[in-house]
Amino acid sequence: MRLFWSPKSPFVRKVMVVLHETDQVGDVDTVRTPVQMAEPNPQVLEANPLNKIPTLLLDDGRVLLDSRVICEFFARRANDTALYPNDDAGYFEATSLQALGDGLLDLLLVWRNWHRDRGLAHDAADPYLDAFGLKVTTTLDHLESRAGELGERFDIGRVSIAIALAHLDFRWGVLDWRAGRPNLAAWHAEVSDRPSMRATRILDDSATLADGSAS
Repeated sequence: MRLFWSPKSPFVRKVMVVLHETDQVGDVDTVRTPVQMAEPNPQVLEANPLNKIPTLLLDDGRVLLDSRVICEFFARRANDTALYPNDDAGYFEATSLQALGDGLLDLLLVWRNWHRDRGLAHDAADPYLDAFGLKVTTTLDHLESRAGELGERFDIGRVSIAIALAHLDFRWGVLDWRAGRPNLAAWHAEVSDRPSMRATRILDDSATLADGSAS
């Protein structure tokens, strides 16, 4: 199996955490794959018309798209029930949290592109920037109120939330998301010390790429 991969992509990192948690890292060849919003990568387009990573090429010729699909594929392959609980309540809690974490990541990526492409500061007067900021703040406050629940287990929802918070540290240090959210910060510090999270820490390798690609 080959995985179109980047050490900076939070969605790729989700897949890598699942591979570590289920002891399948050695089953996948990672292929460093730069992708840009405005510069489609022909190699990725051939397999994934949306030009997104992660994309997984299976040995039998099938192609799996999107971190949610790929993560669940690997969990099923390993007969894992910790990341994706068998019971309905646990499964839908985990996948709903995953949707929240992935949605936060989507929002952060759009927010960054919006202000960067227009030459605006992240907090410039702009109705879209205001809305992005409000949604991020509201999501973080919501997670702070649920920090006690987050510590109960480590499923795919917690994986997604933990990676979204790490992405805030990587791209959005100016937001200081820990301020006023001590319980969420404590939870994140604890999960960030898991072997799977430590093994997949974000690495900015832009300087090593021939074209200086950002992703």
